[in-house]
Amino acid sequence: MSETGGIEIGAPGEGASGAPEALSEEAKQRFAAAGAAMAQIQREEKRSKKRDTRVAKTILQFLQDDRYTHLFVLISRLVARDCPSVFILAILSLINEDCRTVVKEYLEEVKKEMKETSSDIVEDEVQVVDGESIDAPANRILIAWITRMQMVMVLDARRILRKLMVDQHSIDGIVLQLATFVLQEFFTSKEGGGRSAPFESLQGLAISILQTVFEPFLDLVELPEKAGQKKAEEE
Repeated sequence: MSETGGIEIGAPGEGASGAPEALSEEAKQRFAAAGAAMAQIQREEKRSKKRDTRVAKTILQFLQDDRYTHLFVLISRLVARDCPSVFILAILSLINEDCRTVVKEYLEEVKKEMKETSSDIVEDEVQVVDGESIDAPANRILIAWITRMQMVMVLDARRILRKLMVDQHSIDGIVLQLATFVLQEFFTSKEGGGRSAPFESLQGLAISILQTVFEPFLDLVELPEKAGQKKAEEE
């Protein structure tokens, strides 16, 4: 746990990095990411859910967009961890309309399975990035993004957390890197205010958002480490 009591979201591997690990050629990135996405599609097809297959295929379509080459490695690593495709799309939905549409359709189709959830962020609360306040329209878009991720968590929190948690208190840092790059893309867009925000300055905001998304569901997951400890205590 962090000093503030929240879940720790670290960097992947040995240490933090301001950019995903670079491969020698862009083509290798594309092939690796597309290959991982195709494997994910095959896994989701085995579950015999048309909506899951459509969600996975949307990731593959996203990877064909040259604007997001720098995200290929991170997405492929999440796919390789067998992270549910809909959660990956929920992260990407902040910067891509197709991803946003598919996530909304997915949530609509399974709305009967959903329970009400509330965000810790109120609508009139404005975050601060690099010393500047986020304007109200951009803030509303961010809140809608957070809400989409929370709604996806409501539907499949156990599976998502089991794939993303490296231990009982820490989320794989790949998620943090991807969320930070997505925020960076958003703030440079017209909707986000068209400003340049350094990766490092956005990490704090990304951590805060991911804590808001993940923490309400942590009690639903008991990883092997905790299960073994609980058994030992009972004996």
